[in-house]
Amino acid sequence: MAVEKSAATLTAAGFPKMPARLLMTLLVAQPGGLTAAELAQSLGVSAAAVSGGVRYLQTLGAVHRIAQHGSRRDRYELVEDTWFTASLKNSPLYGTLAGLAEAVHDALGDPGSEAAVRVQDMVDFYRFLEVRMPQLLEEWEGQRAAGGTRRAASEAELGR
Repeated sequence: MAVEKSAATLTAAGFPKMPARLLMTLLVAQPGGLTAAELAQSLGVSAAAVSGGVRYLQTLGAVHRIAQHGSRRDRYELVEDTWFTASLKNSPLYGTLAGLAEAVHDALGDPGSEAAVRVQDMVDFYRFLEVRMPQLLEEWEGQRAAGGTRRAASEAELGR
C-alpha cells in the first residue's frame, strides 16, 4: 500500500505512472533486484508495461539491468544513490530549458508584455536551478558522508 501511495504521489507530481510504480517497487526489493516477470506479477501488469517503464528508468540512470548467467531472464535493480544520480544526470536540462525559454522570450518582441514577464520568470527559475542543483547535490553528499542522514544511522545500527 505504501509503495502504491508513493508511486501515486510521484505520478501526481508529473512522473509517468508505470515508471513510478516500478521505481517504488524496486526501491523496496531485496538486493539483487527483480526480473521483469517478478515485477509484472508484483504490480499486476503486462510484461510490455514493465519493459517500457524499465526503459524509461534506464534513460534516467535510475535502474540498471543485471544479466543472469545461464538464463535469459535479466534482473533489474536501482542504481546506488539513484535519487541524486538521476538529478545529476538531468541537471543540464535546466540550462537547456532556460535557453529555450529565452528564445521564446526574445521571439515575443515586447519585453514588457505580461507573457514576456511570465516567460522571463521561467528563465530566471531554470537559471537558478542550473546553478544551485550541483551545489545542493554536493551539500547532500557531504551530509551523507558525515553520517547526518537516517540512512547513515540505520547503516551504523546494522554495522555497515
